[in-house]
Amino acid sequence: MRLRYRFTSFAVVVGIVMLAGAVGHVAAQTMGRPEVFSAGAVDTNSGRTGMVQINVDRWSTPVDRQTMLKALLDKGPDGLLNAMQHVKAVGRIRTPDSIGYELRYAVERPGRDGGRDVILATDRPISFWEAVNRPRSIDYPFTLIQIHMNADGKGEGKLAVATKITADEDTKTIEIEDFQLQPVTLVDVKAEKKRLNGE
Repeated sequence: MRLRYRFTSFAVVVGIVMLAGAVGHVAAQTMGRPEVFSAGAVDTNSGRTGMVQINVDRWSTPVDRQTMLKALLDKGPDGLLNAMQHVKAVGRIRTPDSIGYELRYAVERPGRDGGRDVILATDRPISFWEAVNRPRSIDYPFTLIQIHMNADGKGEGKLAVATKITADEDTKTIEIEDFQLQPVTLVDVKAEKKRLNGE
């Protein structure tokens, strides 16, 4: 399946991992332990900086991925959004001063440099004002996060707060478009495995 993209290689990585199950690479995903990622966040549009914490309580299964991909191909972005809203949460993303919101999709796969790529996605919260006034941003209902951890355990990534995901079943293309000029850059990403009961 070919991927068409609009802004950076971020879209390429997200698309490849989301579609891996469709092209026979389910085994590339590793079903790891629950994990916590912490990172500095830099909004390249405004220059604002902060911290973000991402808790992955479970990793999405190949069945989860196929369900979402089928919903996207069969019913478009609205179908994907509905499927995502009905799947069990995989974790949560938050800043130090907020409770954040739930994540609906989390996969990881080996990276080419001996590290790994982590992809997370969710339906983003829609404010009352946005729901009533329906500005252009209402058509960008997804949040996507891509993190690359190198072999030394050092990471970086991107966070696109408002994105649109569309697909064409006939041409087998998927397009990921960011509403913002640039996604938020994640720097100095650190990962820590969660302890299991009895450890």
